[in-house]
Amino acid sequence: MRVTIRRSGSGLSAYVPKKDIEEPIVKVENESLWGGFVVLRNGWRLLLPDLPEDTSLPVTVEARKIVNDAARKETS
Repeated sequence: MRVTIRRSGSGLSAYVPKKDIEEPIVKVENESLWGGFVVLRNGWRLLLPDLPEDTSLPVTVEARKIVNDAARKETS
């Protein structure tokens, strides 16, 4: 899914146009942001692509939504 990452006054946020939601990023796997997952305030985990550490924001990327293992087991 396409996601726009931007820096706001209170930190980083992610906008998902397909769902028309913007949520603050509350946790990052990698300090450089890229190539790992981020957690949004609504609980979504998104896997971001590998990009150079100095990538300027805002930027739109193709991210993957990670479904947690517990939810996956319940639906199986």
